[in-house]
Amino acid sequence: MDGTSLGRARSWLFGGIGVLLAAAIVLVLVLMWWWDYEPDHFDPVAAAQARVVAKGERVVTGSVTTVALMTTAETLLDKRGGYLSNDRFPPGVLMDNVPNWEFGVLTATRDLARALRNDFSRSQTQSVEDKDLQEADPLFSSPNDRWLLPSSESQYRKAIARVDAYLTRLGDGDDSNAQFYARADNLADYLQVVSARLGSLSQRLSAAAGQVRIDTDLAGDEHARQSTPAPSPRLVKTPWTKIDDNFYEARGYTWALREQLEAVRADFAPILASKNAAVSLEQVIRELEESQKPLGSPIVLNGTPFGFFANHSLVMANYISRANAAVIDLRELLKRG
Repeated sequence: MDGTSLGRARSWLFGGIGVLLAAAIVLVLVLMWWWDYEPDHFDPVAAAQARVVAKGERVVTGSVTTVALMTTAETLLDKRGGYLSNDRFPPGVLMDNVPNWEFGVLTATRDLARALRNDFSRSQTQSVEDKDLQEADPLFSSPNDRWLLPSSESQYRKAIARVDAYLTRLGDGDDSNAQFYARADNLADYLQVVSARLGSLSQRLSAAAGQVRIDTDLAGDEHARQSTPAPSPRLVKTPWTKIDDNFYEARGYTWALREQLEAVRADFAPILASKNAAVSLEQVIRELEESQKPLGSPIVLNGTPFGFFANHSLVMANYISRANAAVIDLRELLKRG
C-alpha cells in the first residue's frame, strides 16, 4: 500500500470514528431530553379501585393509602428512563435533576411505609407488627444509589411486593391479621413527620437567596441545652451548585405527598368530617398542587428576592410553607376531642 492509499485509509478511519462519536453524543443528548421530565398526577382512588378489582378483591379502609404508596414507588422505578439515581453511565450519570426528584419521592415513600408499619396497621403500641410491612419498611430504606447486587431497584421492588401482599390480606374478609386503623391520633402522628419534612425543605429553599437567621433553637425553655452552641445571627446561603438539587428534591417530595394526602382524604373521610378538618386537608392539597406547576424556564433561576429575575426556590418555598401551615392547623383539629 502506497503512502496515498494509507493516508486515505487513515482519513476514512478517523472520519468514521468522528461520525460515531458525534452520533453517540446526539443520542445521549436526545435521551437526556427525553428522560428529563416529571410524571403526571394520578388519581389514587381510581388507581386503588383498578388494582383491587383486577385482583378480584374489595376496597376497604386503607386500600387507597396502600395503593398510593405502591403506585408512587412503581412510578419512581418505571417512569420514562427508569430509575436513574444509581446510574454509572451516560446519560443517567450526567443528569442530576431527575435523581434529586427521585430522592424526594423516595423520602415521602419511606415516611408513609414507616407510618403504615408503626401506626396505621397497629391498634396500639403493644400490638404486633404486620409481617409484610415489617419487611417492606427496611427494604424501602435501602441506599438509593446502590448499583451492585442487590441494586436499589431490586430492593424497592421487593418492598412493593411486600406491600402488595399486605393489600391482598387487607381486602380478605377472612383474614383479620391485616388491619388499617383510620384514627385521628394515627393521622396526626404521620402529619407531624410531614410537617417536619416540609419545614426543612422550606428552610433549604429559602436559603437559596441567602438568609440572616437568629438562633431560636432553645426558645421557650430556659433549661434547654444543646451539644454545640450556634452563632447568632448567622448568614445561611445555599451553594449555587445545590440550588437546583434542593428545588427538584422538593418537587419530588411534594408530588408524592400530594398523592398520599389525596389517598388519606379517602380513607380518613369519616374522621376528617367528624373533626370538621376536611377543608384544612383540601388546603394542604391545593398548595401542593400549585407547587407542581410547570417550570417556565430551562433552568432554575436564582434572582434576588425583589430583583429583575425570578427566584424559583423562593416561589417553591412559599407554597411549601403555606402547605406546612395548613398541616399544622390540621393536626390541631385532629388532636381536639
